[in-house]
Amino acid sequence: MGFESFRKIADTRLTGGALLSERDLMAAVKNRIPLDAVLLLRENGLSEAEIDVLVIPGRTMRHRAQKSEALTVDESDKLVRVLRVLANTFETFGERKKALRWLRKPLRELDGATPFSTTETEAGARMIENILAQIAWGAAA
Repeated sequence: MGFESFRKIADTRLTGGALLSERDLMAAVKNRIPLDAVLLLRENGLSEAEIDVLVIPGRTMRHRAQKSEALTVDESDKLVRVLRVLANTFETFGERKKALRWLRKPLRELDGATPFSTTETEAGARMIENILAQIAWGAAA
């Protein structure tokens, strides 16, 4: 799991060009990712409500679209975090439908929270990635 998995679901909307390295991704976040990159989340199965909580509220997104503004650095970082978790989950489960079902399922390891809700923070996203690594190695179910 890693950058190559991420590249499978990311595209030029994040950077304006080829995404060749994590350095390119970091630069894109610092330079503010274009608002239309949020469509990557929809295309990969997230609902409007999930995008609203995890990246940018719908009202703010509409306001930014009217003004042709990019995501803020913070929102760009959130977008990349959610895409990273999605990519790792898709790779682990091998099937998008199964991965999305797992991301929305309350887990005992998360005190009944869902992996998606835990992804609201970087620390939470790292927890999810650790659980995914355990699943990939057969240490968790």
